[in-house]
Amino acid sequence: MEVDRVQAIVSSSLAEDKIPAEFIRPEDERPATTTFHGPTPEIPVIDFGDPDREKVIRSMADASTEWGIFQVVNHGIPSHLIQRLQLVGREFFDLPQEEKEVYAKPPGAPSIEGYGSKLGRDVNGKKNWADYLFHRIWPPTRINYQFWPKNPPSYREVNEEYAQEMRKIVDKLLGWLSMGLGLEENVLKQGAGGEEIEYLMKINYYPPCPRPDLTLGVPSHTDLSALTVLVPNQVHGLQVFKDGLWIDAKYIPGALVVHIGDQIEILSNGKYKAVLHRTTVDRERTRMSWPVFLEPPAEYVVGPLPQLVDPQHPPQYKHKKFKDYSYCKLNKLPQ
Repeated sequence: MEVDRVQAIVSSSLAEDKIPAEFIRPEDERPATTTFHGPTPEIPVIDFGDPDREKVIRSMADASTEWGIFQVVNHGIPSHLIQRLQLVGREFFDLPQEEKEVYAKPPGAPSIEGYGSKLGRDVNGKKNWADYLFHRIWPPTRINYQFWPKNPPSYREVNEEYAQEMRKIVDKLLGWLSMGLGLEENVLKQGAGGEEIEYLMKINYYPPCPRPDLTLGVPSHTDLSALTVLVPNQVHGLQVFKDGLWIDAKYIPGALVVHIGDQIEILSNGKYKAVLHRTTVDRERTRMSWPVFLEPPAEYVVGPLPQLVDPQHPPQYKHKKFKDYSYCKLNKLPQ
């Protein structure tokens, strides 16, 4: 088997101070030269346990307008479930390489699901210091269990339980974000696909790297999703671009990190901003994260909500099928 997984490269005879050339980012992308280390504002933290719902809605709207990202505490997902989700993810990546390859994304397959090491196209031909596992967890009609690991044995049970909890959180997030735009609670969800919104689980695996100053786990991007709801492990790595600076996201145990994605920026006609972010890696420790991407169905047409368009606020984006939008973005084509 060709060794092209980052985890396998790390496990081989990699020199202590070197990484393959295809992982070395251009100078203007390297964390060592682009990360700001001075005092910076922190990503907003929103307490879903606050009884003042109007305050929570205002805080979410402000964070989505100014940052495109926020963290949520007291969100209601049981901590033991999050721990189990992380455990089965780690156990999968601890499997022998040949066992993980059973779930590999088929070459040339149009779907992004499966085990792999790269999504999309990099114009510089560079690779990311990351492996991943990607599969849908909702709705049931869209799940392909071919890409759900059978080992560890509890993987399916944990992910199905997590999907149910995630649906509750997403309904709350979309409802309150909609109200933050001055709309009825269900408008934003309907604009993003309604009950047909697809939930895609991705496990990101960033192995230790001998030269974390030269490479990235994932280069700078905005998510093509509507929302991304992410659980990290305790190893820092998420960075956000704010006011011309790359700043580190503070790790808050048990918090959910919520990214505004491209589709909500489009639906809100630019009121809410998709967050530009990237991922760094660690010299000694493995970083992992568990984002769930909320995406419209492939044939669903997304565009600025009519309630947010008027002569003073003309449409800033085209209406487009989600599959066409995602194809253009993943292949670096003009939108």
